Amino acid sequence: MSGPNGDPNIPSDDGIIEDEDEFNEEGNTEYAAINTMLDQINSCLDDLEERNDSLNGKLHELLESNRQARQEFRVQLTTATPPGEEQLFPDQDSPATEGEKGGE
Repeated sequence: MSGPNGDPNIPSDDGIIEDEDEFNEEGNTEYAAINTMLDQINSCLDDLEERNDSLNGKLHELLESNRQARQEFRVQLTTATPPGEEQLFPDQDSPATEGEKGGE
């Protein structure tokens, strides 16, 4: 007798589960295992997303703090520098001319 595709010596019902309950139990177990794995992956991804958001917020706070510190430092330098002296960090908006650099 030939098989379902015409293959010789392979019975047509070989490997077919006739008991529908057996199939459902096996299938449900596999789906439950897959579902559990997907839940674990989802939990890990949620945790990573929370950590990423937290780090992103801390980074923005650090950048803002650094920006404010630099601005305060520039203000201190400009108020502490006597007129005619060279500034270490001249403002980008007002470049120093040759006369302001203290040229002799």
